[in-house]
Amino acid sequence: MSALAGKTAIVTGASRGIGRGIAERLAGDGALVAVHYGHSEAAAHETVRAVEEAGGRAFAFHADLEKPDAVDTFYAALDAGLAERGAGPEFDILVNNAAASGSGRIHELTAEVFDRLFAINVKAPLFLVQRGLDRLRDGGRIVNVSSAATKRAFPESVTYVMTKGAVDTMTPALAKELAPRGITVNSVAPGYVATDMNAHRRTTPEESAALAAHSVLNRLGTPADVADVVGFLVSDDARWITGQCVDVSGGYKL
Repeated sequence: MSALAGKTAIVTGASRGIGRGIAERLAGDGALVAVHYGHSEAAAHETVRAVEEAGGRAFAFHADLEKPDAVDTFYAALDAGLAERGAGPEFDILVNNAAASGSGRIHELTAEVFDRLFAINVKAPLFLVQRGLDRLRDGGRIVNVSSAATKRAFPESVTYVMTKGAVDTMTPALAKELAPRGITVNSVAPGYVATDMNAHRRTTPEESAALAAHSVLNRLGTPADVADVVGFLVSDDARWITGQCVDVSGGYKL
């Protein structure tokens, strides 16, 4: 039997990149996957199509996590999608992957960008957990996607790193709070992964090589590199791991 058979998983920001990789992995392990997207509807449906072509089950739903009513919109759309499939509203797995980047250096920062990044990267995952606690089954799993950049000085995107630092401190706090229900809460910290988020930094072979050199394995990560670790953390094999941040950076700046 598949490791996640009979379970329902939500992956935020799953239309592309790491989120798509996670959705495909969890569906491959047998879960019904709710593919959340903020803006890329066509890409989200591509994720669903890829899952279904591989024999899995998934559906897409929309919520703009920057908006003040983001959590209400999120759960209303999720409930509708689950109901269409005769499921829900309960679920077993929440992967907080959706994130915005691009804050720049301190002298480039604006209040608008600061507010946007904290709304999507910090406020949304925290309140998605809060609102979802009466739906998340006992023994469930929460995985937050952080960043290896929090472990080193990263002035190139100061606010983005601040948001991921908040994710790092939120994770063990939630792990302790939810432990009596058998719910584990962990995070993963990718390094440079070949996704749309950093495509502007690898427009030439030389730029790609420079990013790859941050890993001691001398390559860029792939969405599957991260998704496979998430797949482990949400499985029963990881039942004794909680409150941890797992580095999935290929040895970032060792």
